[in-house]
Amino acid sequence: MTTLIKNVRIVNAAGSMEGDILVQDGKFAKVGGSTDIETQDQYEIIDGNGLCVIPGVVDMHVHLRDPGQTHKEDIISGCAAAAAGGVTSLVCMPNTSPVADTPEIVSYIKQKAAETGINVYPAAAITFGISGGGCCDYAALKLAGAAALSDDGRPVENDEMLVTALLEGHRLRLPVLCHCEDLKQAAGGKVHESVSESLEVKGLSSSSEYRDIDRTIKLAESCGAPVHICHVSTKESVDIIRKAKARGVRVTCETAPHYFAYTCEKVLSRDADYRMNPPLRDEADRLAVIEGLLDGTIDVIATDHAPHSPDEKCDFTAAPNGVIGMETSLSATLTFMGERLSLEDIVRLMSYNPAKIMGIEGGEIKEGAAADFALVDLNEKWIVDVDKLHGKSKNAVFKGAELTGRVKATYCAGKPVYTSEFGIRNS
Repeated sequence: MTTLIKNVRIVNAAGSMEGDILVQDGKFAKVGGSTDIETQDQYEIIDGNGLCVIPGVVDMHVHLRDPGQTHKEDIISGCAAAAAGGVTSLVCMPNTSPVADTPEIVSYIKQKAAETGINVYPAAAITFGISGGGCCDYAALKLAGAAALSDDGRPVENDEMLVTALLEGHRLRLPVLCHCEDLKQAAGGKVHESVSESLEVKGLSSSSEYRDIDRTIKLAESCGAPVHICHVSTKESVDIIRKAKARGVRVTCETAPHYFAYTCEKVLSRDADYRMNPPLRDEADRLAVIEGLLDGTIDVIATDHAPHSPDEKCDFTAAPNGVIGMETSLSATLTFMGERLSLEDIVRLMSYNPAKIMGIEGGEIKEGAAADFALVDLNEKWIVDVDKLHGKSKNAVFKGAELTGRVKATYCAGKPVYTSEFGIRNS
């Protein structure tokens, strides 16, 4: 398939330009300038005037719930949600049922994902069963297709096991993605501590996050291996990571749009769709996350896309933690950070940096690269209607919100994997 996008704004982390994009054989054949063709019969020609093209979003923190919890989401529905949000590559977490701690489960994920058109990179478990029961066979998991290691949902509490994973992950080029939490301190926690008393539920303190981040970073520093910290939400966490980077520790980290958009006041409505772990924090934490994005302390905006069924989310106290976000992450970032971050910065945080951290292709629009990209109308306003989202679950943290900026089409390896119901202009 050959696609020509005319008169479009082309945005990379390194800068932007106006011009045409020619896609042939799944790759960017020409980027920028003007492209004249003799016949239109063999081309899909798109009028890009008023639109921009960005590298496909690389979401390095996603729960697809497959295998084992497919009533919440599965690989097919999750990838449909990804495509609708401009996501062309995603890293899926291993806390499935059974856990992705064997080559067979990793192979299953890879094989099922192959039919979606989206690049799916499985993260395999660090420990058997994500329970600290011993280190998995990382070499065998990589051979089966694992692209990272994580016990997401739980921390690796045993220091020796975590150091082993950090060193072996570095040797095998498998990034280690760490969920940092003091489980004893956090046990039973539902919401941020400042609103827990008024809601009559146990709180999740900031220290249950940042103390384990500090421990994890010190272990990585001691063995000289890189580490990636998941879902940063507190001001203390941002400060610890900033200081670690300043002294040369090889640490990267991510946050999610809800942490810079909302505060814990959202849960005062007793709506479990605003409950996740880590929880929404105070205004000081929200501002610290924003500052971390602005000064480069935070490297990545990911989603921690965590689907749960409406039945599971109906009871505020009993509901599991987690919100969905792949279809809204780009729009939410444009809406809540568009006046503070340039579009180039957003591409860096959502495409370029995560691709580099993961060591995968993507994150750039350049000649010869795989044509993974999204066409975006930066000015279109839309209301998030959960009944029109493409995944199975409805627990969208931005439900009912008016967002600015909308994905009109998503292409992966040069093929359209999503086109908005409102369409794009074909010449």
